[in-house]
Amino acid sequence: MQCPKCRFERQDDAAECARCGIVFARFAEVAARNGETHYHPPPPPPPQEPKDFWRALLLEEEGGARPGRFVGRTVLYGILVVWGFRFLFATVASNYSGESFLHWINLPFHEAGHMIFLFFGDFLHTLGGTLGQLLVPSICLGAFLFRTRDPFGASVALWWLAENFMDVAPYMADARSGELLLLGGVTGREVPGYHDWENILGDLHLLAYDHRLAGLTYAFGRLLMIAALLWGGRLLARQWRALRADRS
Repeated sequence: MQCPKCRFERQDDAAECARCGIVFARFAEVAARNGETHYHPPPPPPPQEPKDFWRALLLEEEGGARPGRFVGRTVLYGILVVWGFRFLFATVASNYSGESFLHWINLPFHEAGHMIFLFFGDFLHTLGGTLGQLLVPSICLGAFLFRTRDPFGASVALWWLAENFMDVAPYMADARSGELLLLGGVTGREVPGYHDWENILGDLHLLAYDHRLAGLTYAFGRLLMIAALLWGGRLLARQWRALRADRS
């Protein structure tokens, strides 16, 4: 015997399907009222090509185009473009990201990262601050893509992730000099062992490369931010075309 809905093999005396959960007696009543003797489930959809999967994931969203949503997104995108150019043309030495108010938004996630990785050894405990402030926007990015199917929200989360890489770079570049004022009102030079990246790069024997690694980190953040702005711009262009098509 098979379930009439999902074709799962069932016991003769079973009251409901172990796979799909339908109650057989109730299902039979509904089918009889509709004049049906058998239920034929729809055929499974054809397998999706990888290219089509990624295109749908990155460019298509549920709910369709809405004028109010488009206007709000356009305003937000304009802010991210203007603000993003400030980050893109800043340098590690200028510490523009560290002086931005976003730094104070990132800071609680940085400190939470230290607490989360507290029980994973000294090295991960120290690195956990940076991991924390990178993981939070990464989780938001994944949630927008896979949970809510909102690629524009994902592009904003990618912008925020890029800004966090830029936020980390000046801290990394300060590993040897220890001149940045840290949480608690002290510098790394004043309190030995207090500076995260002095400890991290020291443990990895890479302390002499702090400026070079910071430059690479900032450059990677630039690339992510450019990608986020291009992604968001393309999504808005698609939504604009969809709105125009609806009006015509």
